[in-house]
Amino acid sequence: MKNILILFLLFSFQLKAQTITVAKDGSGDFTSIQKAIESFKPDKEKYKTILIKNGVYNEKLWIDVARHHLVLKGESTKGVVITFTQARDIWRCENPNDYGAATINVMAADVVFQNLTVLNDYGFKAKGDTTIACLNEAGKVNPSTVQNYALPRENGEKDGEKIVRKDGHQFAFRSMPGATRLSFIDCVFRSGGGDTVSPWDVEGGMYYFKNCEIEGHVDLYCPRGNALIENSKFICHNMSAAIWHDGSAKESDKTVLINCSFEGDKGFKLGRYHREAQMFLIDCKFSENMADASIYQSGDRKLQWGHRIFYKNCHRENGDFAWHKDNTSLKKKDLNFEKVFGQNWIKPSLY
Repeated sequence: MKNILILFLLFSFQLKAQTITVAKDGSGDFTSIQKAIESFKPDKEKYKTILIKNGVYNEKLWIDVARHHLVLKGESTKGVVITFTQARDIWRCENPNDYGAATINVMAADVVFQNLTVLNDYGFKAKGDTTIACLNEAGKVNPSTVQNYALPRENGEKDGEKIVRKDGHQFAFRSMPGATRLSFIDCVFRSGGGDTVSPWDVEGGMYYFKNCEIEGHVDLYCPRGNALIENSKFICHNMSAAIWHDGSAKESDKTVLINCSFEGDKGFKLGRYHREAQMFLIDCKFSENMADASIYQSGDRKLQWGHRIFYKNCHRENGDFAWHKDNTSLKKKDLNFEKVFGQNWIKPSLY
């Protein structure tokens, strides 16, 4: 009996040790989420949890490659707000890549985000476009490689300067190559610019979203690799495109959107792509503000796999457009978690 009691106490201690609490009022283990992340020693077999109490956390988060198998779980979606002010262009004028350009920056694999609101409020605070000194990339046409993406050029930019748009790229979330098997459950992401949610590993990316809300400007949701998002809402404040995909590594790579709703400013377009892409929209709902414009290729890049945009049972308020009529026989059950990711990712039992 004594040995059983000792084992029980040890097991209880191990369970407690798996969770770290962050609280702004000092009642937890940390008052900073980043400090809690840095304290973690990962386990390849077990997920460890940072429980975040309600509060507004004004901090940028870095989850480096060593912090895998990590869960960031908020007390409530509306109650836990992580916010930072960062224009991508300003960051890149001082740094060599995008790691650090977002509110949440991830290099690690096997990370779960749950019950969080994540903001990049640069576009909400900026009074307008501005020009800054920039010796890194401005005024140059830097070709994008497979995993290193050059900044877009703006009309009128001069060598040594960068035009920073109020509604330019602003990541609420940005992951780097190697950060795969990322899950987002009951999360809200907002920015005052484009590319709000950018999970970017074209060669091995696997991303799962459920019950999320994403708001921003052009390409506000732009996964690379394979992605599945279910029961989520998109809010677009741009006339170019709400969603985007890069599936250029393998012909089978895809982004799947099931039971999602789209709304935005009057005349917003549903989506676009620049590189090889494959999109499936199943049981989606479009507001009447959506433009009569199908998901389209932007730019003149020659694509070997062609136009691969598929719709099933998608409808628009006050009348459908012809271009989103059914053009695939696949249904939800054919594009569920197991079918999209296969044996490359076994669904965690955490959600």
